[in-house]
Amino acid sequence: MLPPIKLLQSIFARRKSIAVVGISPKKHRPSHQVARYLFDAGFTVVPVNPGQNEILGLPCYPDLLSIDRSIDIVNIFRSSEHVLPIVRDAITIGAKVIWMQEGIINDSAAEVARQAGLQVIMDRCIKTDHMQFAAGGFCSSG
Repeated sequence: MLPPIKLLQSIFARRKSIAVVGISPKKHRPSHQVARYLFDAGFTVVPVNPGQNEILGLPCYPDLLSIDRSIDIVNIFRSSEHVLPIVRDAITIGAKVIWMQEGIINDSAAEVARQAGLQVIMDRCIKTDHMQFAAGGFCSSG
């Protein structure tokens, strides 16, 4: 289900730092391609993968709690059963948005995030939505 376009536009306009949890160092993987797109679009991208020291030429953190800067959006590329601990860490660090990538659905984790005041986008690709719905990018003529 498509979240309201105004919500997506607001997120993209106001939220500039994105932790990409589960990013792959492999350039052909969707997580890497999405993070590269977000970086090129002007977002501050913070890679999170415990098995890597650097991705996209950026320091890579083992988990959200290790990040030394504020994070607005936690973009999750982990399977649905791994989402809840990530959401709990996102709440701890003061993130504002949980974004579960396309194919990732965890209703109970989404409810925990909402109860803590976070906005939740689930089962959607942040790159696709940014390309289509960022301010000025929405085309109503289809």
